[in-house]
Amino acid sequence: MSDGLNDARAIRVAEIMTDFRNLQYYLSQLRASPTAEEYYLEGYSLLRQCSAEAQAILDAPFSASSAAPQGDSEREKQQLRAIIVDAAVRRFQCQRAYLRAHAGLRWMNSRNSVLRGQKPNASHLSALQSADSTLRMELLSLTDAHVDNTLRTQDASQGKWLAEDPTLAQIQQILMSRR
Repeated sequence: MSDGLNDARAIRVAEIMTDFRNLQYYLSQLRASPTAEEYYLEGYSLLRQCSAEAQAILDAPFSASSAAPQGDSEREKQQLRAIIVDAAVRRFQCQRAYLRAHAGLRWMNSRNSVLRGQKPNASHLSALQSADSTLRMELLSLTDAHVDNTLRTQDASQGKWLAEDPTLAQIQQILMSRR
């Protein structure tokens, strides 16, 4: 017997998918034009990696059954729950890539601010090393718990129904099983 929450589940799927779509759009807009000498620098490599991760998330097949529930509210409930989990995992992955890409963009802007169109030289060394260090520290702070917290805080502040969202431990377990 269905519990009468399928409408709430369907709305939650739409909310998560909207967030996912917005994150994917942002990640698809990443543009950096490093010189040949800069191409393999940490921040530029990070931006390429985040773009590739976003594409891989889009390319990954839906992991749950796609059979239509055909009016059976209990099957609909199970299908919506599966979609919530899959969508939440994808959104988590995109949020992580987004936060990492944002750190990379800050690094790129810091670097450009230091160089001001010049080629790097000894006078820039300290400031460029500082930008690199800041990027590394920021990336270390972007733990799975932090990523999860940013999503849950945002959802809770908007009054969204979170009762069936997967926990961080469940998300991590799913991601580990996909490797």
